[in-house]
Amino acid sequence: MDLGLQAKRALVAGSGPGLGRSCALGLAEAGAAVACTDIDSDRSSAVVNEILSRGGRATALCGDVRRSSDAERAVAETVAALGGIDVVVDVIGEIRWGPVVDLSDADWDYSLDAVLRHVFNLGRSAGRQLLAQGTGGSFVSVSSVSGLASAPFHAPYGAAKAGLMSLTRSLAVELAPGGIRVNSVAPGAISTPRVAARLSSVRESTATPQRSRAPLGRMGEPDEIAKVVVFLSSDLASYVSGQTIVVDGAASAQFVMGQLRVDQIPDNATLEQPPP
Repeated sequence: MDLGLQAKRALVAGSGPGLGRSCALGLAEAGAAVACTDIDSDRSSAVVNEILSRGGRATALCGDVRRSSDAERAVAETVAALGGIDVVVDVIGEIRWGPVVDLSDADWDYSLDAVLRHVFNLGRSAGRQLLAQGTGGSFVSVSSVSGLASAPFHAPYGAAKAGLMSLTRSLAVELAPGGIRVNSVAPGAISTPRVAARLSSVRESTATPQRSRAPLGRMGEPDEIAKVVVFLSSDLASYVSGQTIVVDGAASAQFVMGQLRVDQIPDNATLEQPPP
């Protein structure tokens, strides 16, 4: 299926192992030339080498797009290397854990920088470039179900992700006259290398292990998020903008007290019935 990404130029921010790598590979497989940028040059280079080994087109960049100057440079270097820019994907994010009463001002500030500031920076820089090109485009960020529901013991992260969803809507409305679509993907628990390492070092509850809390009975894989990102970047989503697409194995759809087993469903005949 032609996704309309042939000859498109994409920038993927946070292109290291996990979601960033999967998104970069997915876009390249769909035909886009990809500029991979990361705070670690070895990580962006590794992804670029993977793309090139598969016959794709890619270039490696390095920078910290939490700084506006680096975000502007990433966009400019993408344009210089690829001849323009059509798609921007931002997958950067990090969590500071702890009870609200114990978290510091620095924890709060870090979360806003690590989750939200870079999306604003890239949205602004890429928005200017896309508007100047006059050919439309797509901007996709990665939010989280933590921004939709409560985020116990990582409240600053949840607040920042909720802000990202609001920023997505604002950018979508402001940039729409230029034919630029802006969307976000909200993953649930995804088995990235970082998450896998954390779970291996933390003893999980034997009652509800993380890997089976979603109704689908498993954690998601990075490629399953990347496929949605590629869809939103493509012509198949040509009328989708200002949206946050939840990809969580139905975790956010289940009853608030947890998923019931079949043998736990109440017998309606035993319940008090309303009067006729």
